[in-house]
Amino acid sequence: MDPIKPWYMSRSIWGGLIAAAASLGSLFGLTLETGDQLILTEALLQAIGALGAAAAVYGRFAATSRLF
Repeated sequence: MDPIKPWYMSRSIWGGLIAAAASLGSLFGLTLETGDQLILTEALLQAIGALGAAAAVYGRFAATSRLF
């Protein structure tokens, strides 16, 4: 298995959450096909990666001490 990664970078976790949300959504008349679930999972993971990069850049500029 690969090194440990944060839970929010896991396709399995996001896929499970999206599948659960799709199931709950069907109670209210929302339909989401399996292919759409996969696309949504990928989009969320890419968005999270972009947010993480933005947070890293912001954190470096907002830092009050220098790197060694």
